[in-house]
Amino acid sequence: MDRRVLFATLILLAGGATGVGVSLFAFVGVDDATTETTVVWESEPAAGDDGSGAVVATVDGDPLLLRPAVENGSRVVRATVVGTDETPWTAPIAGPDAERGGGDGSGDGNDADGDDPVAVSGLTTGTLSGDTVVALTTASGRLVVLDAGDGTERFAVDLGGPAGVRPAVGDLTGDGSREVAAVTTGGNVRVVDAAGEAVAEASLPGDVDRRPLVVEPDAEAGERGGLAVLTTAGDPATVHMLDASGEARWTTEPSVNPLSWNAADSRDGPVLALGGANGNLELLETSDGTDRYEVGLQDLPVAVGDADPGRVYVGGSGSVWAVDLLDGEVVWKQQYGATTRINEPRMADVDGNGERAPVVVNRAGEVLAMTQQGEVIARGGPSEVVAYGGPLFADVTGDGGDEVIVVADDGTAIAVDT
Repeated sequence: MDRRVLFATLILLAGGATGVGVSLFAFVGVDDATTETTVVWESEPAAGDDGSGAVVATVDGDPLLLRPAVENGSRVVRATVVGTDETPWTAPIAGPDAERGGGDGSGDGNDADGDDPVAVSGLTTGTLSGDTVVALTTASGRLVVLDAGDGTERFAVDLGGPAGVRPAVGDLTGDGSREVAAVTTGGNVRVVDAAGEAVAEASLPGDVDRRPLVVEPDAEAGERGGLAVLTTAGDPATVHMLDASGEARWTTEPSVNPLSWNAADSRDGPVLALGGANGNLELLETSDGTDRYEVGLQDLPVAVGDADPGRVYVGGSGSVWAVDLLDGEVVWKQQYGATTRINEPRMADVDGNGERAPVVVNRAGEVLAMTQQGEVIARGGPSEVVAYGGPLFADVTGDGGDEVIVVADDGTAIAVDT
């Protein structure tokens, strides 16, 4: 098979003051023989969502598509059995409200017009005391956690100010019990346990419009956990790392103006990966906030996605990069979709070989599934849609492997088989 793999030297704009690196990478061309995707399922639309707020939760082995929506003028979360038209539950969240649109509040850098506060945030799934839950925050300032199995409200917590930013679920202390962390747009931070009881609070300077990140501790490696919160205080911003009690471990002002960020594990400890408005990727050590590196990818904003222990995957304008977490070397670069913006990459096993690898969706709804080496295994997807979020994954066909789910800007979910 002709992979059309070209090797090229990428000279990245650099200087001693910026610390932007120079890398040698493999440019991986799209193969003419790439398998085209096939649409295998399409859901009904979900009015009130721009497509970026949806998640997939697995309950008793069955995948559910969960979407924020508006029904009869009220805000709800709607559950749909993936691959069917069945709606096992719809949970009310708030009374009459304007539709979402124009923002996710998730801090993933993939909103239509930025991350302005919205009526409800995007959804987050996780487990609390062994139960699968879905969490969100509202513009009026509540953290709401629902049981993903039936939509019943597990608890709701007053955050003390307007919210609408996606919360986080994770184990801050390493004791095996997960917490839920939520922020207000004004800088209030609240962490609650599985019963909704407060375990940590903080008030930070500046505004918050990016989701908080839970960095789970690694006792064997001697790595502490924490909660990372990004605020607008500072030039251009400030990253705050809080401990499990809400006390600040460190703060730092990154070099890039971060439009997206994620936590990642590397071969030399956990890091925070920030995608800048200038197209640079910056990595911060979670131990003390120092810069590990900054590397230039392009001169347009980039979206940080998932990471494996060695690499982080980044989407930009028409390109996807795999960047080594340790030293910032660009391992490979894949181009597709001309200059169409690519949403944050995510990882899944979509070809059934047991290897999780990057998958991306661009703003035109086109799917690109790759190997860990950046070789394309499938491309295609729904036509004439706009997609603001990254791909979701579920076994839609019942064949034991994951299909890719694209959620359009009207909330319609479209599953494609790769």
